[in-house]
Amino acid sequence: MNVLIVESNPDLGRVWKRHLERQGAEVTLVTGQEAAILALYGADFDIIVLDLVLEAGSALAVADFASYRRPEARVIFVTNTTFFSDGSIFAHSPNACAYVQSGTPPEDLAAMVEHYAAGR
Repeated sequence: MNVLIVESNPDLGRVWKRHLERQGAEVTLVTGQEAAILALYGADFDIIVLDLVLEAGSALAVADFASYRRPEARVIFVTNTTFFSDGSIFAHSPNACAYVQSGTPPEDLAAMVEHYAAGR
């Protein structure tokens, strides 16, 4: 399972990365839109864990590019806000498969990643 994590908070991203690596995933961690786009050019990802509110760039631009470049890759959006809490993210991003809070326990997020990547 090949996972791309796009998370502005590098400490949080590292926690998620370690949990996923313990499950045997190959994980690439980046902190912004530009690095995410470059990663999508260079590798085939099964799933993307994407911070909805990036400090550097736009999460929706990353998701849009992923749907073009890697249409089979699913996206789990994470956020610490209530923006899109009505579920409308699924109308804006065809590759979205889940929307969770940033405070979701890492083991729960890892289970979701494994579940959605397996359905690919």
